[in-house]
Amino acid sequence: MAAAFTILGRGRAGRALAEAWGDRVTLAESSAKPEGLVLLAVPDDAVPAHAADFPGRCVHMSGSLHLPKVPCAHPLTSFDGCARDWTGTPLALTGPVPETLRTAFTSLGFLPFELAPEAKPLYHAAAVLACGHAATLWLGAEALLRARGVALPGRGLLPLAEATLRNLAELGAAGRTGPFVRGDGATIARDAQALPDPWRQIFMDLGQALD
Repeated sequence: MAAAFTILGRGRAGRALAEAWGDRVTLAESSAKPEGLVLLAVPDDAVPAHAADFPGRCVHMSGSLHLPKVPCAHPLTSFDGCARDWTGTPLALTGPVPETLRTAFTSLGFLPFELAPEAKPLYHAAAVLACGHAATLWLGAEALLRARGVALPGRGLLPLAEATLRNLAELGAAGRTGPFVRGDGATIARDAQALPDPWRQIFMDLGQALD
């Protein structure tokens, strides 16, 4: 069976999607010049140059960047290079994404929705807050404990993170817990004092961000 399109780029996203789609697609190096429909799985700063190589027959995957004549399909997930269960994962579409690609993504469980070009930077910033920055906070918390010689047994902070996500999924804003939610000023002050800069300011800013 001939491949329906080519994924250009062997990064985490390209490898994961290629594994999931199997022989329906061809996975190519970013330097390749394939024929037919091309899905650009390349870094944002490389998108314009690659898009120029495939005028009228490519779709890019940047959640933040908008190119007026190049449609975009952005899966709202964190790829790790392997096929996963993406059931219920939003897929932001900007511009006329070919039906071949729409069908390919929905076959993996992605849920498409239309995203206006002017909304892309805010959409992507929100994604960074929920994903990349959340990971930074977790890794930072681990580093702070490790620096003070606090070694958590078992799975460390992971159960706390899992319980937090579960509470948010089930209860929404009511699933948020902690001293800022309770208005426990004494605990907030004591905890903040224990933190070095810049974590003290981050701790306070995030705690008050939803006030």
